Amino acid sequence: MAADGAKIRLDKWLWHARFFKTRTLAAKEVSAGNVRVNGTRVAKPAHSVAPEDVLTFPQARAVRVVRVLAIGTRRGPAPEAQALYDDLSPPVSEETVPAAPKYEGKGRPTKRDRRKLDLNGPGTLE
Repeated sequence: MAADGAKIRLDKWLWHARFFKTRTLAAKEVSAGNVRVNGTRVAKPAHSVAPEDVLTFPQARAVRVVRVLAIGTRRGPAPEAQALYDDLSPPVSEETVPAAPKYEGKGRPTKRDRRKLDLNGPGTLE
């Protein structure tokens, strides 16, 4: 971790904290104006962030709100990245997450079904 009072580029911190897979993706999200620092919209990836700053940004289908706790020196493993921030986002309820599609029993016929189709004529399935 870096010394107290230190600052780091916003895109670099988002990448260190593992919110984005690449620093380029983090920079694009910031450049698009989708990130807020302490409630203020930021459009430059080089904007400095320091401990105690609150960041708000979209990630997947949710809006994340995190408080910066520390400045990272490298992109380390997930436990190290999670120590860099405090998640203030409201918990996602299971009702808002769409359910996975279920198999309805339709689809491609089995070999046996295809034989029946051939014997009984087109369109008849017993």
